[in-house]
Amino acid sequence: MRAWQLAWLLARRFRGKRERSGFVSFISASSTLGIALGCMVFITGLSVMNGFEEVLQKRFLSLVPQVEFSAVKGQLKDPQGIIELALAHPQVASARAVIRSQALIQQGTEFVGVQLEGIATEQPHAIADYMPAATWQQLQQQPRGVVLGSQLAARLDVQTGDKLALMVAQQGSFKQPKRQALTVVGTFTFGGQVDHQYAYVDLTTAQALMGFSEGAQAVELAVTDIFAVQQIATQLGYQIDDYVYLDHWMRSQGHLYRDIQLVRLVMYLVLVLVLAVACFNIVSTLVMTVQEKQRHIGILRTMGLRRVRIMQVFIWQGLQNGVLGISLGVLAGIVLTSSLPYVLQWFQQLTGDTLLASDVYFVTSIPVQLQGLDIVLVALVALLMSGLATLYPAWQASRTDIVKAISAT
Repeated sequence: MRAWQLAWLLARRFRGKRERSGFVSFISASSTLGIALGCMVFITGLSVMNGFEEVLQKRFLSLVPQVEFSAVKGQLKDPQGIIELALAHPQVASARAVIRSQALIQQGTEFVGVQLEGIATEQPHAIADYMPAATWQQLQQQPRGVVLGSQLAARLDVQTGDKLALMVAQQGSFKQPKRQALTVVGTFTFGGQVDHQYAYVDLTTAQALMGFSEGAQAVELAVTDIFAVQQIATQLGYQIDDYVYLDHWMRSQGHLYRDIQLVRLVMYLVLVLVLAVACFNIVSTLVMTVQEKQRHIGILRTMGLRRVRIMQVFIWQGLQNGVLGISLGVLAGIVLTSSLPYVLQWFQQLTGDTLLASDVYFVTSIPVQLQGLDIVLVALVALLMSGLATLYPAWQASRTDIVKAISAT
């Protein structure tokens, strides 16, 4: 039999219930349970962070301009030229002209401020995914049509086909705002403040409201690498002849991404600390086991077992607790992560409370995305901490005095 196999068999025997007192068994089970709970919680937490990051990238940033060039004053001289220049860049996926303005909607005696956006409806737009196909077709075909956020429409108490008055301030003028009657062609539901504040019209309608004969106020880009937006904006900005403001999502909405990364960093730190506390029970278990097994250690040393093999015995014993806890924790973490949206939905129905307020967040349920890298990372950290926890008790066991160990019993 090889030496490492002997050490493994001895470790399994020392860990057996018959070979340990009830108190040592309790401490051993506590260490296993602590490691399992730590792994489960952090796999679930990191999956939630991944879910929010994915929603931010794939949903929120599909509506927020990733890169935008807006006119310093009035309107752009040659928006089509900027679009052609942008599309020639290898990292630009799409480019379109837009008109944005603050406006007031009058419905009866109530005035509500809105963010008005004029979009080229002949081109694909992300907002179309959050409204019925018929509503998008009506916006394309209906002259002077407007699509409102669902919460905004509810506040104004308007339905499809209703008329409302929209007032837009004239650019660079203190004259009376321009007033225009628009027809509600439908609503969209995106989530968060977008549903409460945004209204979309066709680009032609926006041009008439703003007093533009043609053209647009800004050009917004969608890029292939959302983390290279600053570089892309700078490269293209130097090639534009017009006077424009350069903007990108990292400047306007980057705080959301930084908040997610900060929480993730804190979770990594807490992961190490919690697992260190959980693994401390392994130290306690092995120290007490070493005290109980003094006679066994003395006999093994007398039979010629080397000190390094004694260390291996107790390292293997401690790692068995760690590996069992990691296995249970990973399995429980995967199950909890997969069922978390349904559990939280059931909790909301039971209590009647909403975890994510629709007027604040752009998601109404907790998003989760389980990644294999997070599972491997958590398991490796737990395994490393478990291994480190075994070193001191194993070293103390290897230094046991043979004569005293045998004569003490």
